[in-house]
Amino acid sequence: MDFSFDEAQTELRRSVLDFAQSQLSTNGADPYVFRKDLWKQCADFGILGLSVPPEYGGSGLDVISTTLAMEALGFGCNDHGLLFSMHAHMWAVITPIIAFGTDEQKQRWLPGLIDGTLIGAHGMSEPDSGSDAYSLRTRAELHGDSYILTGTKTFVTNAPVADVFLVFATVNRKRGMWGVTAFVLEAGMPGLAVSAPFRKLGLQSSPMSEIVLDGCSVPVSHRLGSEGQGAAVFSHSMGWERSCILASQVGRMDSQLQTAVRYARERQQFGKPIGNFQLIAAKLADMKVRLETSRLLLYRAAWQQSVGGDVGLHSAMAKLYISEAAVQSALDAVQIHGGYGYMQEFNAERELRDAVGGTLYSGTSEIQRLLIARQLGLSAS
Repeated sequence: MDFSFDEAQTELRRSVLDFAQSQLSTNGADPYVFRKDLWKQCADFGILGLSVPPEYGGSGLDVISTTLAMEALGFGCNDHGLLFSMHAHMWAVITPIIAFGTDEQKQRWLPGLIDGTLIGAHGMSEPDSGSDAYSLRTRAELHGDSYILTGTKTFVTNAPVADVFLVFATVNRKRGMWGVTAFVLEAGMPGLAVSAPFRKLGLQSSPMSEIVLDGCSVPVSHRLGSEGQGAAVFSHSMGWERSCILASQVGRMDSQLQTAVRYARERQQFGKPIGNFQLIAAKLADMKVRLETSRLLLYRAAWQQSVGGDVGLHSAMAKLYISEAAVQSALDAVQIHGGYGYMQEFNAERELRDAVGGTLYSGTSEIQRLLIARQLGLSAS
């Protein structure tokens, strides 16, 4: 069993880390603002096209190399919201277009999504269907050579700044998941409206809102895949998302640990560094164990995807463990910093607020436990 990376992967990690540390620092910037300038810098560097085939302008990297790059990005960039927006754009919009799009669709949308001139958003959740993803009320009715979409999507990351929307609607509610169909919409289409941005606990530089479809006419040529194939489109993007979206969180956990260790060595109480106190040292040790366990689960899931293995089980385990470990380690970091950890100037409290979202997006922790239980042969519900 080989846990090392090859020379090309090592160089990729180094270059991404150098880029993130030198170009993506947001210290002193407004943490509530989506930075389109940084988005374009990431696109110019090649981040948005890491896993995209070269014929569409991407790098064509394998999933393990892509995961490694996103971990390095998470370590070097302190704007978690920017990273979250990029993950939503890459795994929930670009990846399904690559897998299910026609040549015409790929040529139409991929170049702009890769070079940063287009921003993608993914609309699945609805006010009445979150974890119960396929009980959609948004409907699509075929009229001639267009579908008429009516309904509301909520918690749509990037919606306030998006140019392209991957939206799921049902053509037949009685068929359940087999009636769900995917469509690619463009900003400005009549009948497509975007609400004001939501105010969130964390990830505040990643804009999120509702989108309302009021008789939105969508050409048949904008349907992604066939009618009723929406569940497959969604599952495919979730496989990538759950494997890769937390790579950046693992990177943040690594950076957070290094910051906490440095603080514990420098901060003195009772005449010695606080890291010499057993209770502080124990918290740092626990943070290290969580980090390395998270990294192993992350790359195990990526490896399973690269060999066509059981992605569902391993991505669910990675998603569950990493998201919850990140919250606990963020809490420990606040405690280690004491009163300073509660102050916004030290960034520890922001790390904690941002980490909480990981237990909710891309499937809640409760849903991940149900998925794992079902893989064990249990009819959990």
